[in-house]
Amino acid sequence: MLDVVISRPKLPAAGALVLPVEEGGVAQALDWNELDAVTGGAVARAIQAAEFKGRKGSTVLVLGPGAGLSRVVAVGLGRAADVTPLIAEEAGGAAIAQVVCEENVALASAGLAPVVAAHFALGASLRSYRFDRYRTTKKAEDKSRLARLTLLAEDQRAAESAWGGLKPVAEGVFLARDLVSEPPNVLTPAEMARRCEGLSELGVEVDVFGPKEMAALGFGALLGVAQGSVNEPRMVVMQWRGAGGKAGKPLAFVGKGVTFDSGGISIKPATGMEEMKWDMAGAGAVIGLIATLATRKACADVVGLVGLVENLPSGSAQRPGDVVRTYSGQTVEVINTDAEGRLVLADALWYCQQRFDPLFIVDLATLTGAMVVSLGHEIAGFFSNDHLLSRNLRAAAETTGEKVWRLPLDEAYDKQIKSDIADMKNVGGRPGGAITAAMFLQRFVNGKPWAHLDIAGVAWASKDAPTVPKGATGYGVRLLDRMVRDQYEA
Repeated sequence: MLDVVISRPKLPAAGALVLPVEEGGVAQALDWNELDAVTGGAVARAIQAAEFKGRKGSTVLVLGPGAGLSRVVAVGLGRAADVTPLIAEEAGGAAIAQVVCEENVALASAGLAPVVAAHFALGASLRSYRFDRYRTTKKAEDKSRLARLTLLAEDQRAAESAWGGLKPVAEGVFLARDLVSEPPNVLTPAEMARRCEGLSELGVEVDVFGPKEMAALGFGALLGVAQGSVNEPRMVVMQWRGAGGKAGKPLAFVGKGVTFDSGGISIKPATGMEEMKWDMAGAGAVIGLIATLATRKACADVVGLVGLVENLPSGSAQRPGDVVRTYSGQTVEVINTDAEGRLVLADALWYCQQRFDPLFIVDLATLTGAMVVSLGHEIAGFFSNDHLLSRNLRAAAETTGEKVWRLPLDEAYDKQIKSDIADMKNVGGRPGGAITAAMFLQRFVNGKPWAHLDIAGVAWASKDAPTVPKGATGYGVRLLDRMVRDQYEA
């Protein structure tokens, strides 16, 4: 991850310089006259020639301006009165994308409030992410050289404090992105569980359940999904006890972790099936969230559960028409084996509310293609039986830019999943597919305050965004960390 250090606001002697510019003028990040003098006016001329006005997200790149600087990037913040931490993050990401060939970059942040400057660094760090561990022939000129970002701040102590609270968030997002990016032959359910066990170094209590333990509990839905693969399933329970022994119910987060989803017997088309390695992005987000909370010593008791399976066709695979008995005792007729994520979550959700009696449960899952059709790749859809939890999710979404939109839960949709031979079936047909999937899950929360985030459209980016390079997004880590931080910490 990009090394961020805090230093006093002095013009660097070498490397690249990022210059935040408010609409109508430089944000007094450094002595503008000094920069203008040592570069012979090159930066000012470039800004003028580009008709750069400092509009939000706009950039100007100046190559070899002089004074030892290889690059200067001016990035617009928009109107000074409108600058928020989120705008700063997006500006940081836009700017750092221009200097990936530089090893050392300085951010002239003295004109920004320390918290805003720290969010600028967060955006830069998030955009700097690369997943290159399997590349062996990449040319040197195509590799990112970014190693250090120096935050030039007048109030170094305040900037260090602000960045100290954000660095764990970046680390949690990077962990989630790493997990989602891994190829499925590497990240099997067992390997993903092993990586969860590494969180014990942060003070997280980690329990791993194998097939025998889950069979003894009666996890018929989860095990039914897994029975077609030689890679055995796991369920992992992660507990962070940060409330200091204060009485109260824990917060609970549950993630779908299908490490590869072929669709099973109801097999998917070959085109694009390789993307189904990221059908565990919900679990990846939960793992990244728990790591973030533990690293920053969040003052809350939190539990994270992830159900980890591989869904493959074979002679032992689950068949359309099978009936499985869930951990709750309810039975499910399997109409389509490609609607497997809700079966995994059914057992995990019931176990979560039975064992921990949490204050609320939020589950994350790349659950339905119907959600992608509904909201595309910009916003995650969510469903909830609790208005306070919904309000808190929306507030966190506005702050972090990880957008959400609430969709309805209505009894009329519940009729679509009625089965002729079991308590329910696992699909309700094409109409309202994301809604009927949520109605299915609601049957396993037993009335607990609950929200279901369908992240199918936002877990993977097909193109670069200001703080998200193409690939795994780590969606959910920032959203849920912010919700915990703002609403539930003691």
